Amino acid sequence: MDPHDLTARLEALSAIDGPSQAAGSAVREALGSGALKAALRGDWMGHALHPLLTDTVIGTWTSGLLLDLTGGEGADRLVAAGIVCAVPTALSGATDWADAEERDPGARRVGALHAVANGAALGLQIRSLSARRRGARGRGIALSLAANALLGASGYLGGHLSYVQGVGVG
Repeated sequence: MDPHDLTARLEALSAIDGPSQAAGSAVREALGSGALKAALRGDWMGHALHPLLTDTVIGTWTSGLLLDLTGGEGADRLVAAGIVCAVPTALSGATDWADAEERDPGARRVGALHAVANGAALGLQIRSLSARRRGARGRGIALSLAANALLGASGYLGGHLSYVQGVGVG
């Protein structure tokens, strides 16, 4: 299936409207309209914060996997750094998405799936780090590989949100 066709189907997936609308309302209520929301949007730098932060998470996890596959050292630290960076990245993305989800049902749906996929990737990386620390390196690498594959698919959805639907732009 063509990725554009798949994304169009996801935009029309009304079955997730209830939970995604509730999540958007919860994010808007939690953040209000004050300084925290402005900081998470990136107002202080005149540019959306979320894309900058995603590069950190993607970069650390991809670099960690590359080190795993080539026998380099430091992969565990990169996986851990990506886990830490995923939290502010998710918060900044949720801020952008919550504003867009009120106006655009397609953005709400794709954004909700983007968030779920990223949450699942984060969960896999946490399990990967745990396996590594228990000495199950092969399992940790396999979990990291799965997380990176999921992160790539979710990144496509994030790109669609930004470049096609204009979420977080302006």
